[in-house]
Parts: sequence; structure tokens; C-alpha cells
Amino acid sequence: MEETKEKVQYKKSDFYYALPEELIAQTPAEPRDSSRLLVYDRKTGSIADRIFRDLGDYLRPGDVLVVNNTKVIPARMYALTEYGGVVEVLLLRRLDLRTWEVLMKPGKKGKIGVSMKVNDELSLTVKGITDTGERIVEFSCEGVFEDILSRVGTMPLPPYIREKLEDQSRYNTVYSKVDGSAAAPTAGLHFTEALLDSLKAKGVEIAEILLHVGLGTFRPVKEEIITDHKMHTEFYRVDEGAAEIINRAKREGRRVIAVGTTSVRTLESVADEKGFVRACSGETDIFLYPPYRMKCVDALITNFHLPESTLIMLVACMTGREEILRVYEYAVEHGYRFFSFGDAMLIL
Repeated sequence: MEETKEKVQYKKSDFYYALPEELIAQTPAEPRDSSRLLVYDRKTGSIADRIFRDLGDYLRPGDVLVVNNTKVIPARMYALTEYGGVVEVLLLRRLDLRTWEVLMKPGKKGKIGVSMKVNDELSLTVKGITDTGERIVEFSCEGVFEDILSRVGTMPLPPYIREKLEDQSRYNTVYSKVDGSAAAPTAGLHFTEALLDSLKAKGVEIAEILLHVGLGTFRPVKEEIITDHKMHTEFYRVDEGAAEIINRAKREGRRVIAVGTTSVRTLESVADEKGFVRACSGETDIFLYPPYRMKCVDALITNFHLPESTLIMLVACMTGREEILRVYEYAVEHGYRFFSFGDAMLIL
């Protein structure tokens, strides 16, 4: 990774594309697998327009789909200061039973030692401030924290989604299991139970890994030279069962297909130079951008990402910068829906 960083100095503006605001999806497709699917073949450069439920037409028996089974919690809440001011609190990462790293808006009200009240059951005290401005807070509650959170918290939808989400479960995948994310691994939102069953029946294997999506999803790249950008750390876990499924596929020359950029970041964090992964857990701040070459991931299912974001930079590792911008231009011209509730892309 260090060698590739020295080969090129990409600027943030190198990953810009123009996006009409009306293409930013405000609501999820119904049903989930009715969203559009842009299929891009890296060998030929060809593009096909399909529907997500057609995914099985492009997968082969023995392919391994790697999915992130994290579950988004109702991580956004509002607290009152002793002076009556309202502060937005976004849970980012649990540090222990009662202590969390959070985003506060406005941040100036989150001084160390300040206490705030969420409701009669829940209050918090600011215990520290990180180098990047997040707050470390300790909660006090009457009852079980998770139960209270389910009542006072709301799903932390991105700021570009302005319509109310009527069904909160639509911001989680059908295979979400492990509470802890502040944002959804959105490429997985397109799957239905029936689609997964049909893929399994075809001989596609599913490997579940975990990455709790945190601040990195919300933080824009502000530095003009992208290598100056600092990624936030996120917790990941790859268990023995998933590692065995993935490594067996690598040994036998079968494809490992990552569902979403969070799966890519996890796999590439734990893979060796030959693409084999190890069962482990920890924190990753891996930042992937061209000309990085994937070690484990052979193909990718992903959504369409924000201009100049770390996510489009990651996807460009699969295609090259100029080619991904060409594909995005095609998606814009053909009316694909963008971002979290938007359409999907399969890169083969």
C-alpha cells in the first residue's frame, strides 16, 4: 500500500462529477430488488442496464458473496442543555457499557463536564473531546440503555435524504444482525430473502463479516491532496467460518464478490498479498484509492457514491479513475438514482 501511495498524487477534484439534484434518491425502491442494476464489465468496458433481481444472471455456482451483517441503530437523538438549548447527538462508536463516541451539533455546546438531558430516563455528560472534534460522553439511564434508545432515537439518515422514512427497517439489510452502525451498508439494501435464497440454490455461497459503519461515512474529504485525508477508525470482525468460506474459494480459483464498500474495506484490511484472509477483529482506518490493486476482492456490488468522496475513490480501484467517471457519466445520462437509497452497480 505504501508503494502505491508514492506513485500518484491525486487531488480531490480528480474524483468530481456533476450530479443533478433530482437524481439523489429520497426513498428506497419497493420491493427492494426492483432497483436498477448497472452491470460493468472491466474486460470489455461494456455497460448493461438491468434490474437488481437479475443479479443471478451474472453470478456463477461457487461464487462467494461477502456481506456486512451490521445493523444500524436509532443513533440520532436530541438533548437539552441546562440553559434550554437543543443539541443533536449522533452515536458513532460504543467504548464501554455506558460510554460512547458521538458527534454533537452544535459542537460548541459540548464542552467537557457539561451534562444534558435526553428525557426523564436518559441523560449524558461530556467526558472528553477527540483530536478530530468528536465527543466522548457517558450516559446515565433508568433502565436498559438499548430499550430507551429504541424509543428516543431515530435512524441517522444522511443529510441529503430529506423525506421521512416511514418504515425504519428499510435502512437496514434483510441480513442485518449485529447492532452498532451509524449508517447502513447501503449496497446490501437491494437484497430480499427470496433473492438470496435463489442465489444459494444456484450454488452461490454467502459469507457474513462485520464492519460497524461510523464517522467515515459522514466525513467529506476536505484536503485537496487526497493522501492528506485521515480516515476514521471502524470496528470489524471476520470469524472463522467466513474466513474458511473465502479462503476455500481463493484456493479453488472462485470469485469473491464484495457487497458494498464496507465489505471491501474489511476484506482488504485482513487479506495477505495472495488474497487470503485471517479470522480476527479490530479497528481499521484503511483508505483505498487508485492505483491500489485489490488483493481479495474479485468483483463488487455497490451503490453510486458522492462526488469527491472516499467511496468513489475506493470503487475507482476496481476500474481506474477515468473509467469510473465514464461509468458515472453514463449513469447520470440514463437517469440512475444515486446515493443511499439509489440504484446499484455490479463491477465484474
